[in-house]
Amino acid sequence: MAVIVPPEKTAVAQAPRRTARRSRRRPLVLNVLALVAGLLLWAVVAALGLVENLPTPLAVARKAGDMLTDGTLATDTLASLRRVFLGYALGVILAVPVGFLMGWYVTVRALIEPYVQFFRTIPPLALIPLTVVLLGIGEVPKVAVIGLASFMACVVASFQGVIDVDRTLINAARVLGASDRIIFAKVVVPAATPFILVGMRIGLGASWATVVAAELIGAQEGLGYRMQKASTWFEMDTIFVSLITIGVLGLLMDRLLLLAERRLTGWQERR
Repeated sequence: MAVIVPPEKTAVAQAPRRTARRSRRRPLVLNVLALVAGLLLWAVVAALGLVENLPTPLAVARKAGDMLTDGTLATDTLASLRRVFLGYALGVILAVPVGFLMGWYVTVRALIEPYVQFFRTIPPLALIPLTVVLLGIGEVPKVAVIGLASFMACVVASFQGVIDVDRTLINAARVLGASDRIIFAKVVVPAATPFILVGMRIGLGASWATVVAAELIGAQEGLGYRMQKASTWFEMDTIFVSLITIGVLGLLMDRLLLLAERRLTGWQERR
């Protein structure tokens, strides 16, 4: 026998869904409005000449079209993406286990933390001359500098995530007979995951911030290299194309990490 649901109950059940859809649309609309406002402000400032040699959005769009047509933008983008991906992946792969070891074992923390804190205060860009001397001017020093930048951001977050795990949860698991391995896998890792993902997002930003300077080390392609070359000839539109490309790529990669964070930490309360 079919069950007839009263219309008022159906409306009540659908109300939270409509509210959720509206709450998702609102930030997107605000994002678009902010983007349009920024472009209009840029166009007005450039048209009035308030900032000397500032290209207009239309001039930058034309230059981007030219660079896409001759393949320059695609070549530079792929080169920078490769370096960022390799350096970022290397930094994160090393940072997560080191951070967990520092947080879980006091002896390891005492041995490693001084080095982490020491090198964390040194900007990765300051190590470029050293990497050139030790590793040459090929791809290795570029990836190494980017990897160091992402490592320092992610290792501290991973370490903090482990030491901030609620001791009550760990003690409760021990009372129930869980071994250290199970506690680590079932309690510590899930609790530290939000910290790790935040560290990964910060490390991603550090990687993109470092790639521009890293590509000054004997590079022949890359967005940072293109900006450096364009600055020599005062090609402001080329510089803006490279800057915008880096910003867009960084934003897209950050959104992907944010999506992964929401999927992996769905149990977390959010505002």
